[in-house]
Amino acid sequence: MQIWPAIDLRGGKCVRLQQGDYNRETVFGDDPAAMARRWVDEGAEYLHLVDLDGARDGTSANKDAVAAILAAVNIPCELGGGVRDEVTIKSWLDAGLHRLVIGTKALKEPDWFREMCRRYPQQLVLGIDANNGRVATDGWLDVSDVSATDMAKQYADEPLAAIVYTDIAKDGMMGGTNLPAMLEMKEAVAVPVIASGGVTNVEDVRQLARIDMAGCIIGRALYEGTLRIADAVSAAKIGSFRR
Repeated sequence: MQIWPAIDLRGGKCVRLQQGDYNRETVFGDDPAAMARRWVDEGAEYLHLVDLDGARDGTSANKDAVAAILAAVNIPCELGGGVRDEVTIKSWLDAGLHRLVIGTKALKEPDWFREMCRRYPQQLVLGIDANNGRVATDGWLDVSDVSATDMAKQYADEPLAAIVYTDIAKDGMMGGTNLPAMLEMKEAVAVPVIASGGVTNVEDVRQLARIDMAGCIIGRALYEGTLRIADAVSAAKIGSFRR
C-alpha cells in the first residue's frame, strides 16, 4: 500500500483544515519546499499536494509553492484543487506533476471528465470527497445528492490512475478512518482506491492495508507527530502481508 504524505497549501503556506472548514485552519509552516524535503528525508516515496485556494475559488494562489516543491524533491507528486479545465491540466502536468486529482468538475461535467481521462490516460485521479456518503464539491462547501459509490461507478471503465476517497467528517480530526466506507468504495470498483481522512496512527495504516487499499493519505498525524512516515511505510507492508 502506498503512503502519500499530504501538503495542503493556502496562501503559499502549509496548513491543515478540520473537516474541510476554512475557518478551522492550523498553519504548520511557511516553506512548503522545506516540508516536502522533510517528508522525503523521513521516507516518503510520494507526495499528495492540495491547492486549497484553487479548490475553493477555482484559481490558484500557490503556483510558486508547487513549483518550489517540484524543484526540491524527485518523487511522484499529485495535486488536487481547482483543476477544472484542460489548460490547467496541461499546465500542471507540464510543470512536472505526476498526476492531477479532479473532483468538482467530474461531478458537474461528466462528459468533459471522460474526455480528459481519455486524453490524459493514467494521469488523472478522480477525487471523491464525501460527507455521510454524499459527494461534496467546491472545496467541500457544497454537498450534492450523489452517492460516493455511484460517482465512482460512473467512471470505473475510464483510464483513471486512481480514486482518492476522502471522508470529510474524519479529515483532520485525528479520530481514525471510516474503514467501512473505504471498504465499500474499494469493493464498488476495480480502480485503485486511495483512502483519505482520519489516518492517525500505525494501526489505522495497518487496517487500511489489510483491506487491500491501494494507498492512504496522511496529513495532520504527521504534523502533530502521532505517526511517522517510516512507521507508516512499514505498517503498510506488514498489513498487506498479513491481511
